[in-house]
Order: sequence, then structure tokens, then C-alpha cells
Amino acid sequence: MLTAARSAFEVCLCYPGVHAIWLHRPAHWLWRHGWLVSARFLSHVGRFLTGIEIHPGAKIGGCVFIDHGMGVVIGETAEVGDGCTIYQGVTLGGTSLYRGEKRHPTLGAGVVVGAGAKVLGGFLVGAGARIGSNAVVVKSVPAGATVVGIPGKIVGDPSTKDAERFAAYAVVQDYDDPHSKAIQQLVAHSQELERTIETLNERLASLEREDATDKNLRVVK
Repeated sequence: MLTAARSAFEVCLCYPGVHAIWLHRPAHWLWRHGWLVSARFLSHVGRFLTGIEIHPGAKIGGCVFIDHGMGVVIGETAEVGDGCTIYQGVTLGGTSLYRGEKRHPTLGAGVVVGAGAKVLGGFLVGAGARIGSNAVVVKSVPAGATVVGIPGKIVGDPSTKDAERFAAYAVVQDYDDPHSKAIQQLVAHSQELERTIETLNERLASLEREDATDKNLRVVK
């Protein structure tokens, strides 16, 4: 598998997603042990250095990969399972301001969240699910499902290999956002109608010329 990184040293030195996870680990430890201000300060330092904001209360599993990462926001009660991949501009946000309740989403193991997606609320995104680029998800997602659009809708069949064709920057190869697909169909239909009208206008003009020629012939006779 081809990657942009050329060595482990380069990853350690130049990947802000890795730095953000490293800084989150001690911040989360401080948060759990009641050092709340220190935890928030360390989280703030991580945000300043990486452009990635992870609340120290969030639970981040192992082997989580934040790719590029700029603009990623992960809220206090969010939980990110093992092996998840999160692209830049993603928000794991809440829809409530009440303390003491689950306000942010839980991502199961192996979830991929595409660039710019927003996952908002205290629900579960099942293991292996795929969230398309710029999707807005406000309710639970079954394991293995692919969600696209605003608001997010499940596309394809989770039992098929649609997830394998997922592309974090373009939803799914050869599978459009259903809203975009509908708009494209309307545009195609409109273009077909325009061609039909143009053909009819040409035919009508031809008939008018033929009629004028016939009238001229009658006058000559």
C-alpha cells in the first residue's frame, strides 16, 4: 500500500495527527485524575501546535489515525474506537449543552470519517462504517454502512463490498451522493428537453419554408 510517509522518523517528526494523539494521552490521564485545568491547558497546547482540537475527556482508542488533521474537533464525551481513520475538517460534536450526559458520538472500531464530515450527537456509529466527505450525520449508523449527504443517508448495502470502494474525498467511487445524483438526472432531463425543442423548432421552420414555397408556386401558376 502506497503512503505519503517515507519512514517512521518522518511520521514521528512531521505528522500532526500523530502529535495530537501523543499529546492527548497525558491530557486524558490528567482529566481522569481530576487535574482538569492542567488537562485543558495541555489540550490547548496540542491544538496550538497541530490545529487539531481533542477535548481531554474524549476517549481515543489504539491505532487511531488522523490524516492531515487541520480543523478536526473531537468533543468531551466522544469515543473513538481502535483503528479509526479521521480526515481533516471532521467534527465529532454535540447537540446538547447539558453536563453529565452523552453528548458526542461513539465511533466503533475501524470507522472512517471523510474530510469535512460532521457527526453530531450522542449515538453510535457502528464498527467498520464509512462517513462520506462533508456528510452531516445526526443519528446512529449500522456497522459496515456507508453514509453520505446532508442530512446523512445510508447508501448501498452494508453486506456488499461498497465499503471497500469508499473514497474519503469523493464519497464512493462510481456511487454518487443521492442528492447529487438526483440533480444530475434533472440536469440531463432538462438538456434532453432542450434538444427535443430545438429539433421541433427546426422541423417547424422547415415546414413553414415548404408552405411558403407552395404558396409562391400557386401564385406563379
